[in-house]
Amino acid sequence: MVTASELIEQLTPVVKTFSLDLDEVSISKSGNQRVLDITVDGDAGVNLDEVAAVSRAISEYLDASDVMGESPYLLEVGTRGVSSPLTKPVHWARNIGRLVNVAGDAVNAIGRITQFENPNVTLLVDGKSRVININELSRAHIEVEFKKMPKESSNADSDDSVDSPQDID
Repeated sequence: MVTASELIEQLTPVVKTFSLDLDEVSISKSGNQRVLDITVDGDAGVNLDEVAAVSRAISEYLDASDVMGESPYLLEVGTRGVSSPLTKPVHWARNIGRLVNVAGDAVNAIGRITQFENPNVTLLVDGKSRVININELSRAHIEVEFKKMPKESSNADSDDSVDSPQDID
């Protein structure tokens, strides 16, 4: 049976043709078939069309080779997603400017990534820069930010014909 590391070695060139990185490969069992879960990532993110194209290319490669053997398998290709932990240096570099929640023996903080020079990340925490070695962290996740919609023009605020919420019955 093929291992995840063997698949990474064989599939990385396929994914690289799309200027993307093969981030992770896992093989699990579901009933009597294997599930091959492949995660791709890129410096500018990955859109749905790119995921579909990479999935087709990987499927064609696997069909043309005997790497998966004769047993049935299900191929799933996707992206890291915003909730995925930051586990590799490239994850930190790709998320400069984002808010991150980190924890480790000596740190538990939420801050904005301002700089990354492996293995050190600089976070802006409560207005102060903090340099943290990522190898000392046990957990790091991006915090989802919901930005407030900009106010409409000031003319709308002074327009008496617009009902305010308390004026609506």
